[in-house]
Amino acid sequence: MQEWMLVIVDKVKLEARRDKATYLDHWEWWDWVAPDEESMAEALEELTSEFPEMQYWLRKIPAVESNYLSVRFMNGTEPVIFGSLLYAVKNERDDQRKDNQMFFYVDQERLVTLNVDDNTRGIMNTGERAAMLQQCNEARDGMFVLFRAILHYYHVGMDQFEMNLRDLERTMESRNARTLMDQILAARFELLYWSNLFIPYSELMAAAREAYLDELKENRFFQQLQHRIERMERLFKHYEKEIDTLISIDNAISGVRGNEIMKTLTLVTSVFTPATAAGAIWGMNFENLPWIDKTWGVVLVLVLIIISMVGMYVWMMMKGWTGDLLKVKSSQPSGKETEKRGIGKRRQ
Repeated sequence: MQEWMLVIVDKVKLEARRDKATYLDHWEWWDWVAPDEESMAEALEELTSEFPEMQYWLRKIPAVESNYLSVRFMNGTEPVIFGSLLYAVKNERDDQRKDNQMFFYVDQERLVTLNVDDNTRGIMNTGERAAMLQQCNEARDGMFVLFRAILHYYHVGMDQFEMNLRDLERTMESRNARTLMDQILAARFELLYWSNLFIPYSELMAAAREAYLDELKENRFFQQLQHRIERMERLFKHYEKEIDTLISIDNAISGVRGNEIMKTLTLVTSVFTPATAAGAIWGMNFENLPWIDKTWGVVLVLVLIIISMVGMYVWMMMKGWTGDLLKVKSSQPSGKETEKRGIGKRRQ
């Protein structure tokens, strides 16, 4: 197999290649890349000629555009796992993610992959992964190592997601603007994207148990993949609860603010009701309105309006309906208040 180097790519590279590696003289990894329809047709034809037992899988490749997984027992006893995997290539230096689809086939002696991206291939050639591949006794172990390496992108995606979520939480704590719900929903869809890509891993673990049964109990590579999958599952559950909490907080704040606005409008409307009524009555086009022909009539009417408004407000305040609606409070304590609280705590 050609010598590989780990590189950080700006896009998913798929260049035609035919690589083959043998490990411990027990199993082989056929790593082929067919970036276009013409090269894919040639690759499928060559693989069908080389491995007639794979033709069922090879015939399905051109029609598969999503995740696909199947477990078969070709001779009734030896298990075979094949299918396709959609995953996102994401690294620490790039905020963008790039989607890629690879196809794989694994039996006891061979691991065949089609269209693994160059970045993943470089990761598999690092000292850690290369040493692990050299320790694999069967092709299925190599598959577990490969899939565990691809899970690295999910961890990178979740790390970036967590940073963005923390920024959103700090913004929500300091100022709950109207656009925050849009940002929360965007985070929810981002998490949904990664969660959907992660589903095939749970299916893969179930398929591996179906195929290899008790043989996996002492399989180190399978257990390592299983533990990393469990880590990702816990992350997804935690972030789902966290986003649901943010949505609940935003809904609660919006509800409280809406109630305060309605109460304030009701209070203002009630206080100005006497003025509205007086203006409606003394604004009529009648000649015999009270005090309309008196020089002190306007002053008297204004005094009555003011007394009525004050009386209405005092009555509502005695009922306890005004509360703090007309008081504006800062969302953050002032420096003096914080200092006083700190002094008080130190004295206790």
